[in-house]
Order: sequence, then structure tokens, then C-alpha cells
Amino acid sequence: MKVDEWLRRATEILKNSNVGTARLDTLVLLEDATGKERGWLLAHPEADLGKLLMLQGLSLQQLEAKVKQRARHEPLAYIRGKTEFYGREFIINKDVLEPRPESETIITLLKTLLHHKSPISKEAPWKLIDVGTGSGALATTAKLEVAGAEVIATDIDPKCLVVAKKNAQRLGAEVKFFKGNLLEPIYTLLTTPYLLLCNLPYVPDDYQLNSAAMNEPRTAIFGGPDGLDLYRHLFEQIDSLPTKPQYVLTESLPLQHKNLATIAKKHGYKSARTTDFIQVFEILN
Repeated sequence: MKVDEWLRRATEILKNSNVGTARLDTLVLLEDATGKERGWLLAHPEADLGKLLMLQGLSLQQLEAKVKQRARHEPLAYIRGKTEFYGREFIINKDVLEPRPESETIITLLKTLLHHKSPISKEAPWKLIDVGTGSGALATTAKLEVAGAEVIATDIDPKCLVVAKKNAQRLGAEVKFFKGNLLEPIYTLLTTPYLLLCNLPYVPDDYQLNSAAMNEPRTAIFGGPDGLDLYRHLFEQIDSLPTKPQYVLTESLPLQHKNLATIAKKHGYKSARTTDFIQVFEILN
């Protein structure tokens, strides 16, 4: 079978299954299977797909099995076993939520914040705490993007920590991981200056998810009736700390920002900046 023939057929299968990104998804799966970049595949429509797959030790049946998975609306990241975040490749499986592009804004704001407010120094290195790390994408990226920072990550799910540790190790990021509920396992490690990176489950319980998201871990998505239960718990934990974070960076739906700002203010934090899904809260002096 030729490359262009397979692309047309696989794209049609996904379109008929109401996959909105049918063409893109088939190209991504074909790139993974053949080891060829998208530009090469499109420039060589007559190439023998069977031979390309054979060079990778794969069969056409194996590739088409992945198309069938996508047609059932399984997340592309789970089918591939990986995804991209902030220009790097991360291992992903069904134990963790796939990191979203909107979460990259947390890293961008983090870098801007530290550069503008208080550059990293050897005398007083910042601690960056990733609360509810999941796949470890935020923690690993923060360590690689912010030179000199100490990065600590927590998660209550040991399966998530297995994936997070693998990602940090394979990308060469020195991150300390702890199992526990939000900040509980690291109370004694929280010394100034430090800040929190928080992409906690924030989707309201009655929110209608798309079909792909329904295949992801529900505990990593839903956050109570209004979606903010875990953020309330987090700020309650912050209240009990002898040394509080200078900043708390959060991700939530834009329609939740007003309520989350009210929660933060109740616990001594003001809204310093909002960009898309991300809010930056600064401690009140």
C-alpha cells in the first residue's frame, strides 16, 4: 500500500468516527510508525508503506490497530505513549492526565515572574513546588527552564509518581518527588523563597467532557461541584504553614477565576496577573 492511499483511508475512518483532527492524527501516527517526518511523507506519496513499516519492525495491522483506537476516541497521547510539552517529549500512559498546551503558560509566566521580581541566585535559590504533578511535565520543565532552582513535586497517586520520575530521569531533570496530599508530605521543606505551581483538578463534576477526555483518569479532572474543592484545600494548607509561598500559580477555567481569586484573598493572596487559564497570586504584605 502506498503512503497517500493509507492516509486517505485512515483519515476517512477517523472522520466517519467524528474525530475532529482526523488528518492531523493520521499523520502523527504515520510519523511515529515509519520514523519519517511529516514533510517527507507528504513529499513521497508513492512510497511503499509496508517497506517503511518493516524497517521499523512493525506491520500494517499494528498501525491500523492504532487508527481503530483513535476511532474509539482514545486520546492520541495514550495511543502513542507520549506527547509534547514545552518543546520536549514526555511519556504518557492511562495513569496520568495528558498535559495540555494551556498549561505551558504556567512555565512562561514562571520564567517572566522570576526574571522580573527576583532572579535566581546561589545565595537564595528559589524552590519551585509542583503540587499534584501527574506526569511530571510541569516539574521537569520548570527544572530545565529555570536554572539554579530547586524543584520539588508531590502527588497522592503512586502510579503518577512512577511516570513523573521516568520523565524527569530521561530528560535529565533533578526533581525531588514525594507521595502525599498536596503539601502535606513536604511541610518541613518549605522555606523562603518558594512558590507553588498548581494544575489541580478543576473541572466541575457536572461538566460535559469531550469523548477523548472521558478516557482519562477522572480523579485528575474533576474538582467538586464548582471545580475548586482542591484549591480550597490547598489554600487551607497554606494557612497552616509557618512560611508561606511568595506566589501561587494556578490553572482553572476562566469562568472560575473570580471565585478562585476570592478564595485566595481570604487566605492572604492577591491576584497579580491573569493570562488565559492561568492566575498568579502574590502574598499580601
